[in-house]
Amino acid sequence: MNQNTKKIAGIGIFTAIVVAFQFWLSAIKVGTFTLSFVLVPIVVGAAIYGKWSGAWLGLAFGVSVLLSGDAGLFLAVNPAGTVITVLLKGMLAGLCAGVVYDLLKKKTQIGAVVLSAVVCPIVNTGIFLAGCQIFFLDTIRQWAQGAGFGDSTGTYMIVGLVGLNFLFEFAINLVLSPVILKLIKIASKEKN
Repeated sequence: MNQNTKKIAGIGIFTAIVVAFQFWLSAIKVGTFTLSFVLVPIVVGAAIYGKWSGAWLGLAFGVSVLLSGDAGLFLAVNPAGTVITVLLKGMLAGLCAGVVYDLLKKKTQIGAVVLSAVVCPIVNTGIFLAGCQIFFLDTIRQWAQGAGFGDSTGTYMIVGLVGLNFLFEFAINLVLSPVILKLIKIASKEKN
């Protein structure tokens, strides 16, 4: 099997893992939001197959979020804004994880893995918060008031919308970094 065929097959397998993780593990929720284990295979795929593969895996994650119903609250408010935000946050999280890994892998592979694993949830959450500001601010302001945050919309966004979810995604990626590194080493041996 040539390298291109192996890469296509590998990306296909990682795409299936991303979709399966989103649908099967979406039962694990904090409040109204699903804890995302999906970022781990996105980081691994981006490191093994490159930044554009990371972007593809992030896109698969975004499409899965939309199809799983996890974005239902936002879809009801602004469908176009939801689709843009969800797809963009996944794609950029995967792309950035791949870029960081590529930039650092020759200097320190463990550093490349840890930083790409950390960058992925930061970008994912950051784009989500930017999308909230751009497309949903009035609605989120109402949600904040209804949740007892008064005029502290920003605090509500951090505490109520992303707080625990972000901390979990960040921690799981950090804790699993040694596993990610091992998977990358195994895959690198298989590629050669």
